[in-house]
Amino acid sequence: MANYDEIKAKIQKTKDALTSNLSTIRAGKASPAVLDRISIDYYGAQTPINQIAAISTPDARSLLITPWDASAVKLVEKAILASDLGINPQNDGKAIRLNFPPLTEDRRRELTKDVKRYAEDSKVAVRSVRRDAIDKFKDMKKKSEITEDDLKKIEKDIQDITDNACKDIDAIAAKKEKELMEL
Repeated sequence: MANYDEIKAKIQKTKDALTSNLSTIRAGKASPAVLDRISIDYYGAQTPINQIAAISTPDARSLLITPWDASAVKLVEKAILASDLGINPQNDGKAIRLNFPPLTEDRRRELTKDVKRYAEDSKVAVRSVRRDAIDKFKDMKKKSEITEDDLKKIEKDIQDITDNACKDIDAIAAKKEKELMEL
């Protein structure tokens, strides 16, 4: 009768986006994912840093960015300074080093609020998917393509999918919050 694959796929995309956004929040330890949203104007095209440089983690608190083209070092440095990372890059002419200081208690609380905001935005997106799906089935009911009983069952099924997705989102956010507060 009702095919929920499309709804589940949209919800999965929302959860994937949340996971991606949370990976860019730095948790006091160096992770190349914090650079994912930073791109530079490289020969006229906006290019992510990870596509023009090797990014390594020499130790737990630093990243080493080595552009394959030495002329891009300054561009990468400018992009990092202009970003919301809050870290001053150290440029030695060939590579850029980012040293991540330990997070202060205030900064941890701030980042936890960001995690909660991302999670809430994801839940809003999931509820929007639910609303759109239910509206589609209500239209089918108006056209007499499905019965009232079918509609009630479909609404219950979609609500169950939504509730499970919200629980998953809460779990993903709780894991990130725990990671932030443990450091």
